[in-house]
Amino acid sequence: SCSPVLAKMAACVGRLLRSSGNLLRNGAHLKCQPFYTAARALCSNTSGSLTTVRPQDEVMRNQLIVFGEYVAECLPKFVQTVQVTSQNELEVLISPEGVVPVLSFLKDHHNAQFKSLADIACVDMPTKPYRFELVYILLSLTYNQRIKVRTYTDEITPIESCYSVFKAADWYEREAWDMYGVYFSNHPDLRRILTDYGFEGHPFRKDFPLSGYVEIRYDSELKRIVQEPVELAQEFRKFDLSSPWESFPAHRGDSKPLMDTMGRGHEAPAEEKPTEEKK
Repeated sequence: SCSPVLAKMAACVGRLLRSSGNLLRNGAHLKCQPFYTAARALCSNTSGSLTTVRPQDEVMRNQLIVFGEYVAECLPKFVQTVQVTSQNELEVLISPEGVVPVLSFLKDHHNAQFKSLADIACVDMPTKPYRFELVYILLSLTYNQRIKVRTYTDEITPIESCYSVFKAADWYEREAWDMYGVYFSNHPDLRRILTDYGFEGHPFRKDFPLSGYVEIRYDSELKRIVQEPVELAQEFRKFDLSSPWESFPAHRGDSKPLMDTMGRGHEAPAEEKPTEEKK
């Protein structure tokens, strides 16, 4: 007779072997099919639906809509609209002056309790009058829910810092100031956090050049690191516009790509053979 521990271990090993055997049999059955079909079948559950796709939960969606309407009724001065995304995520769009009141309400209200600030994201859209959009992502551990609070601003209009509500906003707001140039008023220590001392500009803005304005190198004569204006050599900016690999044939005359959008290949242009001299 074996001990109960060994019996449990033997049962677990048996279940593992049975499950691996089923997986191998399924893989052998699907090996003659295309790769995407085999992967889709192996990753699907017994009902045939993909496990990686979140199913639509109409009950949860209706609850989020009701809660969003409740927030809009409680804060009509600041909430402009409420919407639910296709992935059942509640978004509250507010005016810039309502950042602190709305975040305080969502943190302290008994039916919300979003006590964790997960992140502060920023989006730059230069064509809009208010080019920057701030997204505050909150998490409620009590109700296991997330909510996004979105607002807007421009280059010169400051946003009230939410450091008094969430201490985690300290570095998030510093990052938004460093990368995008969004100014937060009443922040205890608003300074750059990722770029170097004396850096000019904000790298994540759409109008910031990819090459930057200065380059850093080590000077062997001065025996130290120096910063100089960017100088791009002409060799690095040379383009061959007559290449047969051109992907936009309509803009390059009679040139033809070697591969079209459907994956079908074309014949490469024939190379010109040198003509033999007549004797």
